[in-house]
Order: sequence, then structure tokens, then C-alpha cells
Amino acid sequence: MGSKVNITNQLNEKYKAIDQDLNDHLEGLLHSKPITYWDYIHTDALLNLQLPRTNFPDEMVFIMYHQITELLFKMILTEIEQVAKSNQITEAVFTDKIMRISRYFDVLTSSFSIMKDGMSIEQYNQFRQTLIPASGFQSAQYRKIEFASTELINLIDKRFRADFNTETSYENAFEYLYWQAAGKDFKTGKKTYTLTVFEAQYKEEFLRFSKFYKTNNLWSKFKSLPKKSQQNKALVEAMRHYDFTVNVKWVMAHYNTANHYLNIGGKTAEATGGSEWVKYMHPKYQKRIFFPELWTTKEIEAWGTNI
Repeated sequence: MGSKVNITNQLNEKYKAIDQDLNDHLEGLLHSKPITYWDYIHTDALLNLQLPRTNFPDEMVFIMYHQITELLFKMILTEIEQVAKSNQITEAVFTDKIMRISRYFDVLTSSFSIMKDGMSIEQYNQFRQTLIPASGFQSAQYRKIEFASTELINLIDKRFRADFNTETSYENAFEYLYWQAAGKDFKTGKKTYTLTVFEAQYKEEFLRFSKFYKTNNLWSKFKSLPKKSQQNKALVEAMRHYDFTVNVKWVMAHYNTANHYLNIGGKTAEATGGSEWVKYMHPKYQKRIFFPELWTTKEIEAWGTNI
């Protein structure tokens, strides 16, 4: 009985704090329907989000796989945000969050077998023609994961990285991010339609997002910890595991899947967005590394070549 009274008191305090009447909310509860699994998960809506452009059955596999990927990206961003917005994070919590994120990427890495071995090459190379000029590099959530993981300089195209520093303006740095190479001729400055529409949709959002994560990204958060915490073996290993999983293992799984479908008769086919996807994707060219100081010079030199 005392427990129920306590709950009632807590509810009164909760609604009083926001100038609400508890009885009004209880009356609403009286009339509300019991929750069901399908209402909570919005199953019907979720299962009606697949809108193929052709009649090839394997296009459904392709669509659902990418939708699942985007949901996992959202889970990753949710975990990173908790670290970013924490004023005082412990070694244990930091390690736990990094390992959670890594497990999501482990799932993403292993899941490429669904794409690589679960679709007809013939069907793919026919329905993919209807996807032009869309491209996988247009995943805004993945770009946000990168911004939220490391300092912007580590995402600059390797060819130009030496010309930048941590004080470079976002607007200038943005034009030289490594994935710009997927849709831009750096000699002429001309951008593909794929890159142009992507920027029109997300550039301003990216700039706002990046400004917050300039000092709140995972790498900056790690470096703000006490020196003793930065030497915590479990945390360092978790950071290295995440870095390698995202920038080598996951990327190579993606690369090998693309190669499986686009290396036709020994000739590399162009990506739907027109990108030079081999040099854009392979980690040995760009050497994308979120936490560079956690790796030796030898490890960095061999980045992406031993897998």
C-alpha cells in the first residue's frame, strides 16, 4: 500500500513540475488502448517502406538490407551522442559505449554476406541501372558517424591532409573531405550531380553537426580524459577495435561485395553515382583513421593492406 502511495506522490510531483494536473493524465490513461507489439514497433508501417523500382525479387533484398543498415547507423549515433553529451564520463562507461558501437559494426561487417552471397549478380546488374545516380556514399548518417568519431582533419582526403590543421574552417575543410573524391574532380572543381544533390540536402546540417562534435567527438573526448584514464588498457583496446572495425574490416567487407558485383569480366564497372569507387573505398588509399595516436607508424603504413 505504501508503495502505491509513493508512486502517486511521485506522479503528482512529476506533473506539478510541468504545471500539469495528474488527474487529467490519469483520465487520459483510463481511455487509452493497451499497447501492442505491432503498435509499439510500428510493424505495418515498417513493412510497407520497401518500394522497389523493378520486378526483380532481389531488389527487395537490396532495399531491406540498406534500411537495416541505416537503423544500425542510428543506434550507433545514439550511443555516440551519450558519450558526447556526458560532462564526466568514466573509463568503464566510455569502454562500454565503444564496445557497443563496435558490436553494431561487427554486425554490419558480417551482414555483407547477405548482399555478397544473397543476390543474383544478373538481377543486381539490371535493377542497379534504375538507381542511377543514387550512391551509397549519400548515407548522411554514416557521414555523421565519422564526424562524431574523430577530428575533422582525420577525414580530409589524404592527398590534401598536410595542407590543413585543426583550426581550418569547416566550410573550407568540407570541400576536401575524403568522400568528396567520390564525386568531384579536384583539378577543375566540377562536382557530379550525385554529390551536388547530396550537399544540397545535407551540407548545412553537416556543418551544424560538425561544429558541436568539434570538441565532443569520441577522439576529443578520449583526449580530454585524465592521462591515467587514457592509458587504461581496456579502453585503448576498445578504441583500437572500433577504429579498425569501421575503417578496415567494415570498409573491406563493403569493398569486396562491390567488387563481387561490379568486377564484370575482369573490368571494373562504374558505380551508380559515377564515383571512382575502388580508390574511394579501399582503406589503403585514404588511410582513414579515427584515433591515429593509438597506432604505431608501422601499423599506419600497413593500414588496409593486411586483410
